[in-house]
Amino acid sequence: MSRIPLNEIADAPEAARPLMEGSVKAFGMLPGLHKALSNSPQALEGYQALHQLFQQTSLSDVEKHVVWQSINQEHGCNYCRPAHAFIGRKMLGVSVELDEAIQDEAPLGDAKLEALRSFTLALLRGRGHVSDAETDAFFAAGYGPTQVMDVLLGLAQKVMSNYANHLAATPVDPAFADYVRKPAAAA
Repeated sequence: MSRIPLNEIADAPEAARPLMEGSVKAFGMLPGLHKALSNSPQALEGYQALHQLFQQTSLSDVEKHVVWQSINQEHGCNYCRPAHAFIGRKMLGVSVELDEAIQDEAPLGDAKLEALRSFTLALLRGRGHVSDAETDAFFAAGYGPTQVMDVLLGLAQKVMSNYANHLAATPVDPAFADYVRKPAAAA
C-alpha cells in the first residue's frame, strides 16, 4: 500500500493546483501520475518541464515513443506502459504493432528504431556508461550527439515518472485501461 496520496486538485498543495489544472486542459483529465507528483509542486513542475522539453527534441514522435516505452518496459512501470500506449497510438500515430513489439521486447522491424531502443537501454542499464561500440552503432544508424542528449533527457523524464508511479502505486487511469498489456508469453 502506498503512503503517497493521489491528490485531487482541491486536496493538493496550493502551488500545485495551477499545474494540475494545466494537466486537465492538456489531457482532458487529471492523470494519476500528476496526482502523485502534486505532493511536491516542484516535482510536478519539474516533470512537466522535462516533458515539454523532450517534446521539443530532434526525435520524431515515433522515436520519442520508442524511448519512453522502452524505458517504461525496462522499469516495469504498470502505469506508464498503458498510458504511453494510449498516447502513442491515439496522439502520436504509433502503430499497434510497434507499441506491442516494444512491450513484448520483440524485434521492432526497423533497424533505426532498433538502434534507438538499444542505445536507450544501454544508457539506462549502464547508468550513463555506454561503450564505444554501443555509441558507434547508434551513430551508424543515423543518430548523433544531439540525439544522445535527447535520449538522456527522455530518460530523466521517465525515471521521474516511473519511480513516482512505483512509490505511489498509481492505479491505471480509466482512459488507459484498454491499453494494459500482458506479456506476449502470457497472452
